[in-house]
Amino acid sequence: MSSFSAVDVIITKRDGGVMSDASITWILDAYLKGEVAEEQMSALLMAIFFNGMNSKELGVWTDQMISSGERLNLKGLSRPTVDKHSTGGVGDKISLILAPLVAACGAAVPQLSGRGLGHTGGTLDKLEAIPGWRAFLTNDEVREQLEAVGAVICAAGQGLAPVDRRLYALRDVTGTVASVPLISSSIMSKKIAEGTDALVLDVKTGRGAFMQDHAQAVALAETMVRLGIEHGVATVAQITSMDAPLGRAAGNGLEVTESVEVLQGKGPSDVRELTIALAQEMVKLVGIDVDPATKLDDGSAFEVYRQMIMAQGGDPDFVMPLAAQRELVVAETSGIVQSIDALSVGIAAWRLGAGRARKEDPVSAAAGVLTLVREGEHVEKGQPLFELHADDVEHLQRGRETITGAVVVGDESVNVRPLLLERISK
Repeated sequence: MSSFSAVDVIITKRDGGVMSDASITWILDAYLKGEVAEEQMSALLMAIFFNGMNSKELGVWTDQMISSGERLNLKGLSRPTVDKHSTGGVGDKISLILAPLVAACGAAVPQLSGRGLGHTGGTLDKLEAIPGWRAFLTNDEVREQLEAVGAVICAAGQGLAPVDRRLYALRDVTGTVASVPLISSSIMSKKIAEGTDALVLDVKTGRGAFMQDHAQAVALAETMVRLGIEHGVATVAQITSMDAPLGRAAGNGLEVTESVEVLQGKGPSDVRELTIALAQEMVKLVGIDVDPATKLDDGSAFEVYRQMIMAQGGDPDFVMPLAAQRELVVAETSGIVQSIDALSVGIAAWRLGAGRARKEDPVSAAAGVLTLVREGEHVEKGQPLFELHADDVEHLQRGRETITGAVVVGDESVNVRPLLLERISK
């Protein structure tokens, strides 16, 4: 019989105390085995939400999450391994371009990704807009593809940090998502279990980010960098702006199309800028002396992308069909675009059919929003601001209602916040 009690652990954290190493190990293991009730773990998560964890508690908590399952063994590959994780935003299709780009530079990129929830899109949902593409690979298939192609984007296996999967679902329904220790341990337990040598974090802040406050974003980045380094993973973070949508496209198939455009040397300048900046960090971490921009410009990254999609059963030349219902939203006055609310655009894309309220909800491949203007640009009355895409009139109406007021037009000149805000390292 255990010498620990879930109630005692909850009370310790509720009262601002420090959980012992052994109590953390016990409660996470007991929760995974079903010996700690959901309401008890909910209470502990809420206590952590309000009182936090010190660095020692967080390290032990993360260790236990990692050891709750298997670790992907990437040793023995002919290339160094490096991954990237984004905290999520609107129009964030960077992984689709970045993984093949960094592979073209000579690294192996094991991108274990997830699905979208709410206003942020999921990388797997985007790629599943490509007919035949497979999200689920065995560990052996991941290794083989990394060796042969250099890049893989797939779903994290059920065996990686299984306690995190249960905790994440519980946090989602108990209002305890936005906690620095809980977010950082969730992200880093999966990335460390993935077995990568190095990791670059894209921590977003602004209107369309989970961490809207800059100071909170920095605290999260610093915590994750520390956890990565403590666990032997070379880790740096880049704080980036998510006030306005990234690029033009927000929506699954629309973002695949835009990603291909960037891989072909076209596409929005902000998507290219962020992709290259993150790629530079990734190759530097693993000691590769290559300028990623050259691999984007000479077609090498696009060729790796095609191989990556084909290796997972998809057709890289598939042209995404346009949605059955499309409508323009136009400016009501002339002036300068003061702001574009990324959160409103993300929610509109979700309600048009591109996102889900629950993990099991289906998503539309064709639905989404194209943002046709940028902050600081001059627009004329009647000029298109957005193009809405939906599969039916009902979803189109939902999206239209949400996006009203997402663009503010005025007379003042605008100083647009830079995309790259701050670099966090050890």
